[in-house]
Amino acid sequence: MSDLLARHRAVMPNWMALYYDEPIEIVSGKGSRVTDADGHSYLDFFAGIVTNTLGYDLAEVREAVERQLRTGVVHTSTLYLMRGQVELAEKIARLSGIDDAKVFFTNSGTEANETALLLATYVRKSNQILAMRQGYHGRSFGAISVTSNRTWKNNALSPLSVYFLHGGDRHLPQFRGLSDEDYIKVCVEDLRHTLATVTAGDVAAVIAEPIQGVGGYTCPPDGLYAAYQEVLSEQGILFIADEVQTGWGRTGQNFWGIQNHGVTPDMMTFAKGLGNGFAIGGLVARRELMDSLHATGLSTFGGNPISTAAANATLDYILDHDLQANAAKVGGQIIDGLREAAARMPYVTEVRGKGLMFAIELTEPELAARMLEETKARGLLIGKGGLYGNTLRMAPPLTLTEDEGREGLGILVDALEAIA
Repeated sequence: MSDLLARHRAVMPNWMALYYDEPIEIVSGKGSRVTDADGHSYLDFFAGIVTNTLGYDLAEVREAVERQLRTGVVHTSTLYLMRGQVELAEKIARLSGIDDAKVFFTNSGTEANETALLLATYVRKSNQILAMRQGYHGRSFGAISVTSNRTWKNNALSPLSVYFLHGGDRHLPQFRGLSDEDYIKVCVEDLRHTLATVTAGDVAAVIAEPIQGVGGYTCPPDGLYAAYQEVLSEQGILFIADEVQTGWGRTGQNFWGIQNHGVTPDMMTFAKGLGNGFAIGGLVARRELMDSLHATGLSTFGGNPISTAAANATLDYILDHDLQANAAKVGGQIIDGLREAAARMPYVTEVRGKGLMFAIELTEPELAARMLEETKARGLLIGKGGLYGNTLRMAPPLTLTEDEGREGLGILVDALEAIA
């Protein structure tokens, strides 16, 4: 055991997971590659859990942060005007597609989801929330309430009354084999039955990930949430899209994952990739929702000058270089290649995803654990997840080149063959 690993285990909680039989310390990075403390180089297909959107050491982001640091102002609080925060909010409000939108910044996706739940329950005067089975929305008390994955759920205590819907569970026997159209019909009927039976008739909101992150990049069929929203709107139930992992063009098809369903939500939460590694999250919502709270509120570090400098530079780079199109092109090539290889591998249950957000589901969790080791040995970092821990999930930087995509695909196929 390395000295750093022993020290980690002595002072860090046991429930903080570490990857690999021999965990690595990442000490430097450039582009889509990182180097560990032993000098080994890796192509990074997990990007700090969908956070390093532009990879590592991008000049435009680094220089924006350095310019802000040179002013001597790292923090002022929201009691004073902050130009970078206002400029970033203007961009996000415009890109959101939500009419007359306002933005509130936090430090993380968990905090953003807490804010959205606060607004929804306050406006609707109800603590009833609908969420998706296998969904994940953060580690705080309220966010765990709307999380539906026992691996991440410590207790059933909750400030909310939560009911879970179908949409990410097509692997179940009763749904297996259904077409997208028929599956959507079944899910919508279940929604109507849920509203008529277990709720009190005044549900505040539904919260949903367009693609489930921790759930193993499970993809509800496009159009499911549009069908859900049609039912929800009959009762004034709000729609919260959790875009913490699917935002900023990552799916390739649209800038926001929920747009793949033809839905404009009442609120969207975001975080992770916006700051390219700098901590920032937030919520964008219609003006009447955002302005509804009667009590004063703020986020001490949310939208601070350093994080917003990084986020403005990151967002500008994504738009200026059309990285959504790059995600569609390079991600599509990787997904197609994985599906072609998987056809001859009976232990691969499914290859799924959109753009540079894709997953390989295996028949056994043990195979997924072996894949982590095999890809590491070949110089590739990937993630693991899914309800049963049998899914490999990947979200490379949106700057990933075609050559890097081919390299990563080759390593993945080689590793899959090695675990047979």
